[in-house]
Amino acid sequence: MTASSTFGLSSEARNLHWLLSNLVDEVPGLLSVAVVSSDGLLLLSSDPERNVGPAAPAVRQDGPKGSSADLATIVSGLASLTQGAAKLMDGGGVKQTMIAMESGSVFVMAISDGSLLGVHGSPDCDMSVVAYHMALFVGRAGHVLTPELRSELRKSLESAL
Repeated sequence: MTASSTFGLSSEARNLHWLLSNLVDEVPGLLSVAVVSSDGLLLLSSDPERNVGPAAPAVRQDGPKGSSADLATIVSGLASLTQGAAKLMDGGGVKQTMIAMESGSVFVMAISDGSLLGVHGSPDCDMSVVAYHMALFVGRAGHVLTPELRSELRKSLESAL
C-alpha cells in the first residue's frame, strides 16, 4: 500500500490498513475479510472499492457475492448468536467462531474493543493458518481500535462509496 492510497488518514488508520493488507497477502485462500464494529458497521474491508485509494488491499473476487459488506452482516449476526449462546451456557466471552462448509469457511474472532474480524475462506484454505494469522491481526489491532479510529475508518469508507 502506498502512502498516497491512505492520504489524509492518521498513522493508526494507515497501520490498520497495512495489517489487513498483510493478512490478505500472507494467507492463501482468503476470499473476503472484514473488520466490523461492535454495532455491526463495516470499518475496514478487503474489497478494494470499499477502501481508500487505488492500492487498498485486494482479494480474489470469486467469492459468493464476494463482498466484505455481505461478510460484515454475516459476522455481526454470528457474533450476536454465539454471544447469546455463551451467555445461556455461562461460557464467558466468545473468542472465536469457525464454520466449515462444503464450499468454504467463515471465521469470526473478537477484537478486544468489541469489534470483530471476519474472514471468508475458500474450501482449500488451511483453517489453522487462517486462525493463526487472524489471532496475530487481533493482537496487533486490538489496542489501536479506539473510538476515534473507528469513527475515522467509518468516515473513510463512507467517503469512498
